Amino acid sequence: MSEILIVDKRQARLAFEKAAPTYDQVAFLQREIGQRLLERLEFIRYTPKQMLDVGAGTGYCTLKLHRHFPKAKLFALDMAHNMLTLTRKRMPYWSRWRRRCGFIVGDAEALPLADASVDMIFSNLTLQWCNDLPRVFAEFKRVLAPGGMLLFTTFGPDTLRELRASWSQVDGYSHVNGFFDMHDIGDALLRAQFAEPVMDVERLTITYQDSMTLMRDLKHLGAHNVTQHRNRGLTGRRRLQQLQQAYEVYRRDGVLPASYEVIYGHAWVAQAQAVLAATNTVSIPVASLQRAPRR
Repeated sequence: MSEILIVDKRQARLAFEKAAPTYDQVAFLQREIGQRLLERLEFIRYTPKQMLDVGAGTGYCTLKLHRHFPKAKLFALDMAHNMLTLTRKRMPYWSRWRRRCGFIVGDAEALPLADASVDMIFSNLTLQWCNDLPRVFAEFKRVLAPGGMLLFTTFGPDTLRELRASWSQVDGYSHVNGFFDMHDIGDALLRAQFAEPVMDVERLTITYQDSMTLMRDLKHLGAHNVTQHRNRGLTGRRRLQQLQQAYEVYRRDGVLPASYEVIYGHAWVAQAQAVLAATNTVSIPVASLQRAPRR
């Protein structure tokens, strides 16, 4: 199991509240991953009547979901009120006037929705801000109606590995958020009794001229370190210089890489829960759950 650092939920919410005005300026990776997840809907024959976008952010995927399923009622949920304010502004006026979309401030680990109240949950890059993955999937399963679908992405443990390794040469604090391993996510889906879960992974790299630009982008996203084991004091100039020097070992062709491991997943709620309980079998392709070899 990969190391998971406890997220300070209060600090995470405050970070996203503060980052809302600058988020769209630097969220090109988040939009790209969200678009790739949305494209998977083209290959799934399913039309929900009610949907929930968990971790809607500023509403890029929310609007795309609304256009893909124009007749469905859509709820956008995020922990940050300022993010949802921007989501609301992004949505067409007529859809708000006809009450085809709703906006909910809430936490994925305690969804403020009734049991079996939605047919589809869509979640782009939100699970990494949760501490209790089994609880999250239990909540998703609770609010999904029989036959409902879960579609999600999250970051895996190789994300920002260069930044993590560079900070480890400077001090003993955590400077990068922790991420769930794909195998652990698959186990949690099985324990929550989701049917037919399937996952895959891809690795993306963004390049920067310097490491400080990377850290500024993370701050403008609200995605900087909010773990409980972070350094609560100010990061001095000397330690930042040490970080920059440590990161330089990764420079290739004049640029510095920032690696991202992106995990994609989808699963279903069985039509007949009694049958699922009786058989107690759920299938995941074995190949998609094998761990990468340790180096």
